[in-house]
Amino acid sequence: MALNNTPVGERIHIGFFGCRNVGKSSLVNSITNQDLSVVSDIKGTTTDPVKKSMELLPLGPVIIIDTPGFDDEGILGEKRIEKTKKILRSCDIAVLVTTAERGLNEVEKNLISIFEERKIPFIIAKNKLDILTQDERNKSNTSEKNTEISEKEIYVSAINKTGIEDLKKALGNLSKSRENKLFLGDLIKPKDIVVLVTPIDSAAPKGRMIMPQQLAIRDIIDANGICVVTKESELKETLQSLNKKPTLVVTDSQVFEEVNKIVPEDIALTSFSILMARYKGFLKTAINGVNQISKLKNGSKILISEGCTHHRQCDDIGTVKLPNWLKKYTNLDLNFEWSSGTGFPNDLKKYDLIIHCGGCMLNENEMIFRMNSAVNQNVPFTNYGIAIAYMKGILERSIKPIIK
Repeated sequence: MALNNTPVGERIHIGFFGCRNVGKSSLVNSITNQDLSVVSDIKGTTTDPVKKSMELLPLGPVIIIDTPGFDDEGILGEKRIEKTKKILRSCDIAVLVTTAERGLNEVEKNLISIFEERKIPFIIAKNKLDILTQDERNKSNTSEKNTEISEKEIYVSAINKTGIEDLKKALGNLSKSRENKLFLGDLIKPKDIVVLVTPIDSAAPKGRMIMPQQLAIRDIIDANGICVVTKESELKETLQSLNKKPTLVVTDSQVFEEVNKIVPEDIALTSFSILMARYKGFLKTAINGVNQISKLKNGSKILISEGCTHHRQCDDIGTVKLPNWLKKYTNLDLNFEWSSGTGFPNDLKKYDLIIHCGGCMLNENEMIFRMNSAVNQNVPFTNYGIAIAYMKGILERSIKPIIK
């Protein structure tokens, strides 16, 4: 997969945080070598998070996020701070930008507490090194050749580009290794055949595969397996044409019931959505949460949440198919609400169940945040594929290949 085509959910998210007028935007522009953010001496110039997808060596594909000042004021300022807090949910790495001529203030200390509480690796970038006198630089034990003064602090000048390369290297050292993060490659051996069932309906993206399908194909190839891709309408003929039994069949959850009838019991079967729950780190919680479906009552309220925003089709899974399957399975009068993109509610207590998509457009941190938000508010949390497998009576079979 080309780095510039790496999906948002697979990129390392690096957020730049701090007070107004410390030079966050100037520093982001220096790191990206672009005029990504508007720069001004006026406090509060950055009013909304600004994101840039790019390749940042040695990290690879990243998203750089410039945020509004965490010390903003007034009604609008409070809303901007809330947007900044939302960015913190998905951050893999945080950069606290402050200024070189002073120590940390209370707002900055509060941000550090948040980083530590959420276990977000962070660096303190002491910006505006250029305004210090030589004596002040010496007292700070810094120089243009050696700007790193501690494990956490790096002195930089966004204007003079001093310390920028050191900051990039430090960010590289903080990044989480993703080399061992596999979608399904650990489930197969070399030469194993994996059949991927990929329906092409009105909701399928034109001219491309969705991200879970891409991840599966790449993992199979990297594991030296054999990948066979087919639609559900050709699945039976596909299996009959193979002179070797597949090790695994992975299907889109929407055709789970149909595929289950076709695939023999001695062939392992699961879905892209269930594999995505494992990949994003919430499989166990989702399996436990799905039992709530059988405990629903008339009037129960269900939140169906998607991580992406897209045009709804007449047979959309989140707004049409899932509600219909739930009503049919429970024979109850249920109430539904929906969220999409970054619009995940803070207060979840009114819901009896949350059913989330696989989260392919959200990174792992955001998905874990959403899961924990539900768990902490005692709301059962599951996802599309597990809910569908449960209602179709094939959950045990569909999780058997990946539960060890």
